[in-house]
Amino acid sequence: MSRQPILTWMLEPGTGKALEIRAGQILRVEQVDGGQCVDFNCFNLHDYKEYMHCGRTRTVHGFNPTRGSFLWSQPPRERALMYILADTYGRNDVLFPRCSAYLYESAYGFDAHTNCQDIQAEAQREYGLTPDDVHDSFNLFMCTEVTLDGRATITRQTSTAGDHVDLLALADVLAVANVCGADIMRTSNFGLKPIRLEVYEATDAELAAVPPTPILRSQRKPSDFRVPAVKADRALVRDPAYVPAFTNVPLAVTGIPVALSAEERAMFEALRHPVHGGDDDAALRDVLFTWWEERFLAAASGAPAIGDREEA
Repeated sequence: MSRQPILTWMLEPGTGKALEIRAGQILRVEQVDGGQCVDFNCFNLHDYKEYMHCGRTRTVHGFNPTRGSFLWSQPPRERALMYILADTYGRNDVLFPRCSAYLYESAYGFDAHTNCQDIQAEAQREYGLTPDDVHDSFNLFMCTEVTLDGRATITRQTSTAGDHVDLLALADVLAVANVCGADIMRTSNFGLKPIRLEVYEATDAELAAVPPTPILRSQRKPSDFRVPAVKADRALVRDPAYVPAFTNVPLAVTGIPVALSAEERAMFEALRHPVHGGDDDAALRDVLFTWWEERFLAAASGAPAIGDREEA
């Protein structure tokens, strides 16, 4: 970017910073020396109970979100809070949880060590949030992979000075970035280095580059909750007036006869999964929903495929 930032902040090793990023502003997270992992979180600035959710983001964009991915909030909100506008290195992670004091004491014997949980908690304390409000991070510049036997691993990284991730706010957010405290792991090549944060106003072209996401009835706000107020005390006490109101309960199952020709029966037998044994009903449901998944759920961005379904 040739334009000047409206704010610059240098994150020193062992520290984090909470910044108010308004909708239409860009937060740049930039390498100063290279090779440093950054833990990133964000909250709805006007309702901290809505926050970036690694699970939802992982489901939509995979283990390694990069340019063109959204950072989604948790169910039942499930809306895009930020958009990755640029990513010069292209290695990020939503698979590994944040490191914590427990990890360093239990695994390494250090009862006081820099760690992402404590750094994040201290940074967001500026806005009245507690350690319980920390949630799993979007790990920027973190190289991870999953082996064939299902193990997740962290590898060394090769990001260099100037590599950056630009996060465009789609809502007013409290963005919290911290220098990952893992100096005895491969995460940041066994070191701790500073990170530069910069905030810019997005241009019209940058705003126009964000793909549309759907607005669905299932994206519920606090006004839709049966308990809209945030619980203020910590003890859990049963509500004697509680009456269950589960969706679609009691459930009903309707049997539908399906007649198959000899040709269709042969096709069915070729497709049936052995897990169902001789249960034709279960095997046919399996065939149907396998087709349905492949036909309607293949969009890389999850919910935005709604429009594609309507056109089909």
